[in-house]
Amino acid sequence: MACICCLSSGNPANDLVEIINQNRTAQKLERLNDNPGLGCMALQYVELCKGNCSGNSAVNCKPPTDDFTEVFAPNCGVELPTIGTITGHIVGCQSKYTEPSLAFANVLVKDKKSLSVLRNKSHSGVGVGLVGFHKGPFFWCVLFSNGGTNSSFVLEDRGEGIKQKKGCYSGSAFPCNAGHRSAMLFNYIITFSYLFISLLNQI
Repeated sequence: MACICCLSSGNPANDLVEIINQNRTAQKLERLNDNPGLGCMALQYVELCKGNCSGNSAVNCKPPTDDFTEVFAPNCGVELPTIGTITGHIVGCQSKYTEPSLAFANVLVKDKKSLSVLRNKSHSGVGVGLVGFHKGPFFWCVLFSNGGTNSSFVLEDRGEGIKQKKGCYSGSAFPCNAGHRSAMLFNYIITFSYLFISLLNQI
């Protein structure tokens, strides 16, 4: 797998899209268009899968195909005539939030099957959604499509009408919600506490 550099856009869903594109271009494959409509639908997907995380980072949740057009798209305000074909998806979960590069390697793309989905040549667009639940696991979802850059999964009013209460999605004009920021802050506190204790032990 290609080496992934550290990124920090302020939105881990955007960072994961960039990591996906770095991996594809390292294999001489085309970059994928970051599609906000797909990203919002990816977030809807994982919100539906709450409570379905197994011990090996697998998500035991398969929403009906009709949910993409009858539930996820309307909830996101995706214009119905622009709904295209979902050409693949990768879903994973972990007990707590992890940085996008680690989520990519350890949660999402950890076997030949998911690597094959990632490098499928029929993809042209990608969207990422992620969400964490209180005292529960953290979910990531990547949706791929083969639609045109500006003509598929188009959000009404550029997504201004979306009431995003949880999580993040790629291409969004909205910041991640407070729950996600708290998860990141908690991880930073633990890391700094560990470093501080290590420093004290050396004095």
